[in-house]
Amino acid sequence: MLRTRICLVAVLLVAGLHAASAQTTPPAAPAATTEAKPGKIKLTMQKLKDMKAKWAANKPKLKACRADVKSKGLAGDDRWFYIEECMSKT
Repeated sequence: MLRTRICLVAVLLVAGLHAASAQTTPPAAPAATTEAKPGKIKLTMQKLKDMKAKWAANKPKLKACRADVKSKGLAGDDRWFYIEECMSKT
């Protein structure tokens, strides 16, 4: 019982120190010299939006590719990769 209380106090102490150190702000970098790079997710979302816009120009082919995806039961990333491959075929 005593060990449990000691461990609990130690965890709370460490969490409190971590939270206190996380609240300190790092020095600000000059905005002119450092540009913020977009995150990986944002790049992926932007790429997906660009692909959808390109695919919208050829709706009959996109409809056929989506039917293939549905018949194969693909989901998630596999679905998008297959549609991209299907749309790039001539």
